[in-house]
Amino acid sequence: MRKFSLLTFLLLLSTFLCLGVGTAFGGSNGNINSAAVQVNVTNQNPDTARPGEPVELTLSVQNIGNDDLKDIKVALNPEYPFSKLSGEDLEKSISYLNARQDDDDAGVLKFKLMTDANASEGTYDLDIVTTYKSGSGSSATTYTTKQTVPIEVQGKEYAQVVTVSKADIDIAKEEPLEFIVTNTGASPLKNLVFSWTDPKGVVLPVYSDNTKYIKYLEAGQSVKVDYTVMADVSASPGLYTLNVNLSYENSDSNSKNIQTTAGLFVGGVTDFDVSFSESSAGETSLSVANVGNNIAYAVKVSIPDQDEYKVSGSSSTIVGNLEKGDYTIASFNVANSQGDAGGNTTGNSPGTTPPDSSQAGANGASSNSMNSSNPLKVQIEYTNAKGERETVTKEVNLGTTTSGNMTAAGGSGGPGNSAGVGSYLPYIGLIIIAGGAFVYRKKIHEKIQTMKAKKAGYKKPEDQKN
Repeated sequence: MRKFSLLTFLLLLSTFLCLGVGTAFGGSNGNINSAAVQVNVTNQNPDTARPGEPVELTLSVQNIGNDDLKDIKVALNPEYPFSKLSGEDLEKSISYLNARQDDDDAGVLKFKLMTDANASEGTYDLDIVTTYKSGSGSSATTYTTKQTVPIEVQGKEYAQVVTVSKADIDIAKEEPLEFIVTNTGASPLKNLVFSWTDPKGVVLPVYSDNTKYIKYLEAGQSVKVDYTVMADVSASPGLYTLNVNLSYENSDSNSKNIQTTAGLFVGGVTDFDVSFSESSAGETSLSVANVGNNIAYAVKVSIPDQDEYKVSGSSSTIVGNLEKGDYTIASFNVANSQGDAGGNTTGNSPGTTPPDSSQAGANGASSNSMNSSNPLKVQIEYTNAKGERETVTKEVNLGTTTSGNMTAAGGSGGPGNSAGVGSYLPYIGLIIIAGGAFVYRKKIHEKIQTMKAKKAGYKKPEDQKN
């Protein structure tokens, strides 16, 4: 009776232990032989799964039972945030496992899963289902077990330089330059160090160095990094590369580094100075100088339509390229819309009667008033270093004569004022004739005095006085 009771107790204890092990594996489907196969996760790469990246699991499949097993199949049953990775199988097989294996004899299987890009930091369960056969022939039995393993997901730390505020800067001019750094990951970043360099040394920061520090940046948050920069005055216009570097610490205090590049165009618009040069035979010449820091290509100088002036012939001319500091001459037949070419509104043709002084004064005052308040508008078109066409409008004050008459030469006495000089030719002729008559009479008087002195026996008229 005692033997029967002891045998019964041992059988019950064995059954209880088998059921207990099955529960530790997370339950089973079909026939139960939970003590026969043991599946463990022996390695995970990376150690914590990262959103948007694959994770590799290495499984150890060990037969700890007393019977040999065959047709062992291990399958993963992933749920969010894990999913099947393209090209990877969720089920893998082992053909045979001997009984009573130790760790060295265990089968090894590797699986890869994809972690969702928007997964939050935390620990997630992954189900592993194992099926196998024990026995042979018609007596073979199929068993199925399921166990759950925890997989840790760490928030993704990643920062990105999203935008740069400017695409171009002028030469030798202080310009603001702004970078926007965004934490595009799912975890906060700390101790960020942002810097940039121009390998050619053309673009440099002023008022600060090239390094900025950011203590903390939440997930999804952006921060502006401001600089004041300047391009070297001797720089050639063109696109320059900025090497951008961003380092930060993740939640494990491990330092990480991101390197990228940005393009910055150096060189843009320029400026011009236009001044009156000279006038000849009604043709007005203008000096056009490039006073900016950039070259101007295909420069075109034009006199646009305006009420005060009119242009006979071509109103525009192409003067070619102008380097910074260079100048050129552009000439036009410009006339005051109320007078002659060159802007003379009161001059008369040679040989005519001089104008009445009151009339001349009225005309001169009127012309001078128009000239001082209505400068000549000059339009300059050019192509900048980026290939864009630009237009600049300047105003030029033309000169006046002493009587107030406007001339293209900016003064009197030149060919552009020949009509005004001709009106005084009769007076100039009378002055010349009177002067000639005076000299002639003086010579005759001296000759008569000399002849009288000789008749009196003196060599010179002065000897007669002595």
